[in-house]
Amino acid sequence: MGNLQLLIAALAILAATATLPATVVEAAVADTVTPDFFDGIKNQAQDSCAGKSFYTRDALLQAANSYPDFGNTPREVAAFFAHVTHETGSMCYVEEINKSDYCDPAQYPCAPGKQYFGRGPLQLTWNYNYAMCGQALNFDGVGDPDSVARDPVLTWRAALWFWMTNVRPVLDQGFGATIRAINGIECNGGNAPAVQARVGFYNTYCQRFGIQPEANTGC
Repeated sequence: MGNLQLLIAALAILAATATLPATVVEAAVADTVTPDFFDGIKNQAQDSCAGKSFYTRDALLQAANSYPDFGNTPREVAAFFAHVTHETGSMCYVEEINKSDYCDPAQYPCAPGKQYFGRGPLQLTWNYNYAMCGQALNFDGVGDPDSVARDPVLTWRAALWFWMTNVRPVLDQGFGATIRAINGIECNGGNAPAVQARVGFYNTYCQRFGIQPEANTGC
């Protein structure tokens, strides 16, 4: 086959796959995040928990379409859900319990009367994270941070935005690096029980997916 024919064949493949990423990504994530896996986490929460009805697998799969690279390995899914489980109390909490303003106006403004406490699966926190997330996902993160706790698809998109932006780049350094990226204050003895809890969830999910946790899971 000549160079021109190879080029035409390659372009044909690209054209054929260009229309498929959302479907392919959703299917790939769905293969790992099965209903049994997702509900197995959520069912540990009390029925009175706000997250019990708010967090849904369907919403996660819709959100995953915005991030074609997310969840292409069971290890990443195990790490992601280890943090989700810890941050939300097995998908019980939509909003942080101990609320505060979390306003640092050095680079991004804070809207009057708004608080930027943790919301959603990874408890998105601080005005600058809401601002950048809003810019990336086309919503008013500064003026309406509550939308992350109101829209069941946006809440997962916001979590995936934070994951793909701040956590996934260090995933190959081990699970411990993901703890540092999400809540580094826990590391170096800052909150050993919290670190142990995250690692415990990670080990459990790795076992569920039939993979061996790496050595450097702590921080």
